[in-house]
Amino acid sequence: MLSANLSAIFYLISGVLFILALRGLSSPETSRQGNFFGILGMIIATTVTFLSIGNFSTGFVVVLIFLLVGGLIGAFIAYKIPMTAMPELVAGFHSLVGLAAVFVAIAAFLNPGAFNLGSPGNIKLGSLIEMSIGAAVGAITFSGSIIAFLKLQGIMSGSPITFKGQHPLNALILISIIVLTYLLCSTQSSNLFWILLAVSFLIGFLLIIPIGGADMPVVISMLNSYSGWAAAGIGFTLENTALIITGALVGSSGAILSYIMCKGMNRSFFNVILGGFGATEQSSSSQNKEQRPVKSGNADDAAFLMKNASSVIIVPGYGMAVAQAQHALREMVDTLKKNDIKVSYAIHPVAGRMPGHMNVLLAEANVPYDEVFELEEINNDFANADVAFVIGANDVTNPVAKTDPQSPIYGMPVLDVEKCKSVLFVKRSLSPGYAGIDNDLFYKENTLMLFADAKKMTEDITKNL
Repeated sequence: MLSANLSAIFYLISGVLFILALRGLSSPETSRQGNFFGILGMIIATTVTFLSIGNFSTGFVVVLIFLLVGGLIGAFIAYKIPMTAMPELVAGFHSLVGLAAVFVAIAAFLNPGAFNLGSPGNIKLGSLIEMSIGAAVGAITFSGSIIAFLKLQGIMSGSPITFKGQHPLNALILISIIVLTYLLCSTQSSNLFWILLAVSFLIGFLLIIPIGGADMPVVISMLNSYSGWAAAGIGFTLENTALIITGALVGSSGAILSYIMCKGMNRSFFNVILGGFGATEQSSSSQNKEQRPVKSGNADDAAFLMKNASSVIIVPGYGMAVAQAQHALREMVDTLKKNDIKVSYAIHPVAGRMPGHMNVLLAEANVPYDEVFELEEINNDFANADVAFVIGANDVTNPVAKTDPQSPIYGMPVLDVEKCKSVLFVKRSLSPGYAGIDNDLFYKENTLMLFADAKKMTEDITKNL
């Protein structure tokens, strides 16, 4: 059994490694190193926790068995999951973190003696407050993540689900959680504890269902933050330093990322975390679109335009991820470079369905990092570019975000691809993006639609080049 002082030292080391992991993950160039630090920190923290138990009983063996089974399942899922389903996977794993916090809180409430928290009906006040907060946030994280998963998977509509009096009801439930926590700490009633959990599960559902697809990347980041705070709350209950540090890091970094994304999308941070408060419905013009003429072409047309260009900007989106076209895209770009054509990549902060989705795919195809630019770095370059090659990016290129106040994406900064001399838009059809609205870019005079699978079209363009 490790001494308390030695355990604290190793927990501190693991905390430092987690901080280094976050620093490494802030850039694609150092992300592998960041992952290594995170894995090493988790191995140290888990090992120290087991060595601190001291009593290697049958229960200890059972925990090891479950740890092994869970680890194998997680490794299998991570190995098999395609990058297109990564947002759903993240939402699903967030739900498990929240559920774990709830289970620990239930165990601590029913058997406080095992956690040195007192006895049933006489739990330490500070521990009861920590337990209540961890359980409530964990329950909200679980149910909210389930809704996010269903929306991302397409099982539930990505459109906002609203009803009359929704926001006052949410406010009333949130107030009731505070009141229930106070009463629980005063009476330590088991009935109040179960009611608190039920109400927390309910508000998790209600907070996420009114949030539309356009804001789903922010939701993923926000739920990541919630899962961290739930873990930190339970860390105080268990008096586990590593869990407190890890939870606080995840919670604060997730909150900061959510704020940055809201700012980048011109969304109110508080509106999003309060359940899409102030969300607008689609305008009737978007819902009842008239038949408008579009110009369509083929791979030969696209190759001709790019061969005669001096600069090309690639705009990747979720369609590229679905078609797994990143490697074909890299080959096409290599061919363009051989013809002395300048090529760069424009990445919108919420391209795909979670932060960094496109960056990871491009890194997978060994695209040089110095060719990849964020929106604010490259948006002014579109006016001087000859061709914009949009491959599956829909909502993030939609000019309606700048013109229609009734649009659900109004005010969101978009890539100014329409300012290019020519726009090549690879898409299977004229169907709307994840936000559920028509894209005005399809009908611009300088847009040529390339209706095909993104990977096949890109390969055909390369052959023609």
